[in-house]
Amino acid sequence: MFEFGFTEEQQMLREMVRDFTNNEIKPIASKIDEESKIPDSLIKQLGELGILGISFPEEYGGGGFGEVGYCIAQEEIARGCMSTATVIGAHQSIGANVIYLGGSEEQKQKYLAPLASGEKIAAFCLTEAQAGSDSFNLRTKAELVNGEWVLNGEKLWITNGGIANIISVFARTPKGISAFIVDTKSEGFHVGPAEKKMGIKGSSTNALTFDNVKVPEENLVGKDGRGFLLAMQTLDAGRLGLGAACLGSAKELLEMSTSYAKEREQFDEPISHFQAIQFYLAEMATMIYNMESIVYRTAVDFDKGKKNISRQTAMVKLYCSDSLDKIADLAVQIHGGMGYSRELPIERFYRDSRINRIFEGTNEIQKVIIARDILKKKGKM
Repeated sequence: MFEFGFTEEQQMLREMVRDFTNNEIKPIASKIDEESKIPDSLIKQLGELGILGISFPEEYGGGGFGEVGYCIAQEEIARGCMSTATVIGAHQSIGANVIYLGGSEEQKQKYLAPLASGEKIAAFCLTEAQAGSDSFNLRTKAELVNGEWVLNGEKLWITNGGIANIISVFARTPKGISAFIVDTKSEGFHVGPAEKKMGIKGSSTNALTFDNVKVPEENLVGKDGRGFLLAMQTLDAGRLGLGAACLGSAKELLEMSTSYAKEREQFDEPISHFQAIQFYLAEMATMIYNMESIVYRTAVDFDKGKKNISRQTAMVKLYCSDSLDKIADLAVQIHGGMGYSRELPIERFYRDSRINRIFEGTNEIQKVIIARDILKKKGKM
């Protein structure tokens, strides 16, 4: 039996992040989208508030709130700006999380505190030209030469690629795929031009090139050849946080749509009186209720250390991203022409939503993960 309620501390966290979002993020969200950049000052504020390390234990400079706290923060941030939530997710949930989940005590002590404070920003480097959904097919190589790892290859579509200081890089060694901590100041490391995207424009997305980049031998994360399992474990957390961000955006869209429906009049009465609009709102609310349920149920399991939750996190990512797309579409329909206009943030939410069905593993891949686990367990939940 599953029982869950937010603690007083978690409620206080929600209120704090919501206030920050309302006061600091929402007023500049359109500017972030138009200028395709999140101000350095905003990232600094996020670090000072502890949001960039909210999930990590306090001994590593984190907030000690675990995955539930992280999901709360991402939900509230995404109410204001999905670009900002994306930067936080790439930094904390996957970039730095590689070190937390697979790193040695020395690596955690050295890297997590500056990452949690926002002094340094992280990125997760797995995707390549021939290794998108087929992530095992990566070609970037790492060779151990005279006590140093030498990396050669290219990574694509790396969120935070243009702003990261510390990156978690997955490369192929003679023993298999391994993970490495790489300082972006390293000689031979190059950042490509920022990608021009449909949505989440404020997040930095770049190609990264490694040309004989030397990495200290001790910057290998975990065991040589065991990096792919670490990447998949890290993405479990990433997909969960992505679901929480989708939830936050969905809640914001429902609130805006409800307010607009009560104010907008046609045929001498508010459109909220029309059954078609009421049905739209009912659909949105039902999906949000389900989204919230699976996000926090899975986050609780994650914090309890429950093993083998790839199916659950895949379900979170699949359902929440699909639902947000539907909710964003209904929000545009309810707002009519105003939903299509840049005068309101609805169209930005609509554009920002679309990527969620693609990154962190396409939704088609999530269905494969879910189906394989169902078959393995003979249909048992």
